[in-house]
Amino acid sequence: MINILDFSKNHIEQAKEIALMNYNEEKAIVNELPPIDMAPDLKCFADNGLGAAAFNGNKMIGFLCCYEPWDNAFDSTAKGTFSPIHAHGAIYENRGVIYKRLYQAAAKKWVKRKITYHAVALYAHDTQAVQAFFTYGFGLRCIDAIRPLTALICKPCKGISFSELEKTEITKVRKMRIMLSNHMSESPCFIYPSSDWLSRAESRDSRIFVAKQAEKIIAFIEIAENGETFATEVKGMKNICGAFCLPEYRGKEIIQNLLNYMMDKLKAEGYDRLGVDFESINPAANGFWLKHFTAYTNSVTRRIDECALRNEK
Repeated sequence: MINILDFSKNHIEQAKEIALMNYNEEKAIVNELPPIDMAPDLKCFADNGLGAAAFNGNKMIGFLCCYEPWDNAFDSTAKGTFSPIHAHGAIYENRGVIYKRLYQAAAKKWVKRKITYHAVALYAHDTQAVQAFFTYGFGLRCIDAIRPLTALICKPCKGISFSELEKTEITKVRKMRIMLSNHMSESPCFIYPSSDWLSRAESRDSRIFVAKQAEKIIAFIEIAENGETFATEVKGMKNICGAFCLPEYRGKEIIQNLLNYMMDKLKAEGYDRLGVDFESINPAANGFWLKHFTAYTNSVTRRIDECALRNEK
């Protein structure tokens, strides 16, 4: 029997055990994931009152929480929320049923708070969870993937040089950032940036590696300290947060060689893993990154029709 309760502070320790158990299930399949012996704190999820917990008697068998909502989710007109991989979990037995019951209870709260864009990061190989959310109207949107810093097999690029930009040089890739943004607004992505996206991108604390032909920059890869999951926050890992190659230089393994150059630099600095997150609805990114990285999350989204708000007062 499944009993659904509001997620509270009394549930945190049991929930952390389940979250860590689910992470280790994925790690058993994706060997590149780092060892982690403690799940992140869940207090913020107990405080916001938007979570649900599933029990069988006195034993917690699952939970589903989310962040505080925000306006203009995914640059839409909707209020949205997100449940990261450590903010939910369930035991293996009847996991799909447990998640369905949890989402039914949590979504009722979310829509009462006028949250109509729901996003949940699931482990890529957790077929029960993925199927449960797909059944309830979710679709795949984003993927997190990982690889060790081992070299890609590719042909050298004659006449191409590689380097890291200084902080004062980041505007040199501005044109390519705009080209990438334009690409993301086209079919089938239809992702449109906010008005301040460029200034935010150029002000973040990141590093940019570039490929050049003579003095012309023809490709770049941008990396940051952390990614989209708690697994990326471990020591020894960097995360790709942007990449682009000029169209006329594609198919020549320039990005692969740039990746190798960057990974050699990171290995020399003591890093051993590289992560990337990308939109599955971007055919170029989906095709490229999954050739060289192993997916460990599938983030799914659902947009609730705003007419549902009329019934939640």
